Amino acid sequence: MAQAQRVVIIGAGIVGTNLADELVSRGWTNITVVEQGPLHMPGGSTSHAPGLVFQVNPSKTMAKFAQYTVEKLLSIEKDGQNCFNQVGGLEVATTPERLEELKRKLGYAYSWGIEARLVTAEECLEMYPLLNKDLVLGGLHIPSDGLALAARATQLLIERTSKAGVRYLASTPVTGIAQGDHRVTGVITPSGTIAADIVVSCAGFWGVEVGEMVGLRIPLVPLAHQYAKTTTVPALAGRSVNALPNGKNAIMPILRHQDQDLYYREHGDQYGIGYYGHRPMPVVAASLGLTSKDVDEKNMPSRLEFTNEDFDPAWRESQKLLPVLQQTEIDDGFNGIFSFTPDGGSIVGQAPHLDGFYVAEAVWVTHSAGVARAVAQVLTTGASDIDLTDCDLSRFEEVQLSRPYVNETSQQSFVEVYDIIHPLQPKDSPRNLRISPFYNRQQELGAFFLEVGGWEIPYWYEANAELVKCLPADWQPTERDPWSARFHSPIAAAEAWKVRNAVGMYDMASFHKFEMTGPGAVHLLQRLSTGDFTTKPGSITYTLLLNENGGTRSDIFVARLSNDGFQIGANSAVDLAYLTREARRQSTQVPRKWVQVRDITGNTCCIGLWGPRARDVIEVVSADDFSNSGLPYMCVKKATVAGIPVVMMRKSYVGEFGWEIYTTAEYGQHLWDALWQAGKPHGVIAVGRSAFNSLRLEKGYRIWGTDMTSEHDPYEAGVEFGIQKDKKEDYVGKIALQRRYQDGITPSRKLCCLTIDDSRSVVMGKEPVYYEGKPVGYVTSAGFGYTFGKPMAYSWLPSTIAVGERVDIVYFGKSIRARVTAEPLYDSQMRRLLDDSQATVSEPRQSFKARL
Repeated sequence: MAQAQRVVIIGAGIVGTNLADELVSRGWTNITVVEQGPLHMPGGSTSHAPGLVFQVNPSKTMAKFAQYTVEKLLSIEKDGQNCFNQVGGLEVATTPERLEELKRKLGYAYSWGIEARLVTAEECLEMYPLLNKDLVLGGLHIPSDGLALAARATQLLIERTSKAGVRYLASTPVTGIAQGDHRVTGVITPSGTIAADIVVSCAGFWGVEVGEMVGLRIPLVPLAHQYAKTTTVPALAGRSVNALPNGKNAIMPILRHQDQDLYYREHGDQYGIGYYGHRPMPVVAASLGLTSKDVDEKNMPSRLEFTNEDFDPAWRESQKLLPVLQQTEIDDGFNGIFSFTPDGGSIVGQAPHLDGFYVAEAVWVTHSAGVARAVAQVLTTGASDIDLTDCDLSRFEEVQLSRPYVNETSQQSFVEVYDIIHPLQPKDSPRNLRISPFYNRQQELGAFFLEVGGWEIPYWYEANAELVKCLPADWQPTERDPWSARFHSPIAAAEAWKVRNAVGMYDMASFHKFEMTGPGAVHLLQRLSTGDFTTKPGSITYTLLLNENGGTRSDIFVARLSNDGFQIGANSAVDLAYLTREARRQSTQVPRKWVQVRDITGNTCCIGLWGPRARDVIEVVSADDFSNSGLPYMCVKKATVAGIPVVMMRKSYVGEFGWEIYTTAEYGQHLWDALWQAGKPHGVIAVGRSAFNSLRLEKGYRIWGTDMTSEHDPYEAGVEFGIQKDKKEDYVGKIALQRRYQDGITPSRKLCCLTIDDSRSVVMGKEPVYYEGKPVGYVTSAGFGYTFGKPMAYSWLPSTIAVGERVDIVYFGKSIRARVTAEPLYDSQMRRLLDDSQATVSEPRQSFKARL
């Protein structure tokens, strides 16, 4: 982007100052930072943050942000001292469950490239002698963790960016955001309006109020979090390190005692204790008033009065873990305000409805520089090197932006911050926010529901339990370990078997569906995607949305219903925000090519009817022609089923013949009942998401956001077939791809299919993969391949590792042997999808075994 871009950053905390620095390093200097408090101590979360940086996180994105934050803070120096004390991090386990969890976290560390190791109880005591040897069972040590000197880093960043031309306005509250023609134009303050082309809100827990200025709901809740300091600890007294500045006056690792929601650090001869085990204490930022110019270490808006009664359990547990604290008392404490969100992630991105207005909120010190670099990359190049899906502003569904939902779930995030959370574990509350028209019938069939995006998703049906006894011997499910057995049932094996041999009905209502209409719809799709949409109505196209770097922003199915009308099957609300924004821009720039994008997920429902007997079922309830010539594969047409107007799409995500049958919500239950009655003579059953995931893995279908993200291009992810090679028009990411693969260059990494040798060990995803004793990649998604009787997984690996080679997946510290296998494992010739006359697969499985 041109240097003429005028940028205003709201907030001079650790995020805002880092963002200014990252932009300066990329040649941008027309930057103003507006801060409501004094620059020497703005008074937000940065001013009181304890500064403990633990990098390992289940989210690759958040872990990478933390790694860069450590790197950046180590590089910020003055007078021979940097802004990070790399004392290392130690997480201790006092229960067997936590010890197992640390094994899983070690896997994350190696998957994301962070040095770490499991240590015995004796090793914990060697590096941290003050621990109670009778409590600790073991630990996880991360040598590169440590203490961030956030306040010092902020001041040094202000100093160096000011010299580069960045303007800082202290004690200047923002009272409004100027805008026009769907674009931000400036920031309004009591002293006047500061003109801007780009505004980035780094206001922290004040972000809710800033968002309201532009009609943007920021889903975060400011919550008070307890932090206390002890009196002098005799064992720490008299050390020379105690005289160093705060953050540098520590030599032992930062410590987590997550079994009791506690963490610790040294403050010279004192101990600092942070506690998450108390009741949630929500705060309304607007009630704090304007920040005074007289802010100091003990008087700031983000530092509330300490509530001793809430801290009593923490103090008792701390004296057990660290007996030396029995010789001390609490010297000082406060309830410091931090931001929490419904899923615990940060909130980063551009407002869907207002171009040029960005946010970077709910960002802790741990991730501050990483988030700032990502935002700077988006502003200057159009895309971040690190995928932003986990923290994208637009990732939440409409219902998840309501204040009651945000308040409840954000407080739940606080309560669970140190809990052991299973990857499939749903929220306990709120539930039943979004249910499909089939919900009552699913309850009657004993559906086991998990919650995803507010939807109740059936994972299996207890009504199918008897089918498990009828399974052929080689389809019988294997016993799983306790972790992978959670939120799983052997019924999934029976449901998969029925789909491969008879017919199943799937609830597809929760999958995102958009309607795109207008004379500019084709032009928009041609410009944004890798597909060709100049085809006649009736076609379905699998296509990719790329970013400016050629990374895979998303993959979508586009069904052309008419000359100017399309139905899009998408991945998330982020896709809606992107398509809506681009449609608005195009409609404004070229009015005759206007486009409208509308989310129709809630008022549309869909049943996936798949299996070799699907045609037998549909012929009972419809006189329309659904033959191979009447509705070929990857084609769409309007029809009537059981007297109901429907849209039939001939495609399948489970690798079997059949259709996705769409209708509006009011017809949903009648459609279900009609198909159910027609299917009874042909063995129809309802099938849940668990079997769905297994069957799609066998077919090699990727899930965007899990198997591939914006960090991966189509050739690496194995979805290059979604690129129309002879497409003449330019589209987003085309030039980047051409440059990357000119002169026959091949990808250095690839998404590979793995099958597990022992035929029983099921992994869950994100585990590290080793080759010749070294970690080289990580698992994306995994499951049991019921059709061929083996667990399977997809993994990112170096391209040099060939099909047939052996690798090891490390799962809870155990090495599981696997093999790189040609994909797809099921129906590689596409016969099952293209022709419904194929035999069922309950008979011989020799062809599968031969391929394995």
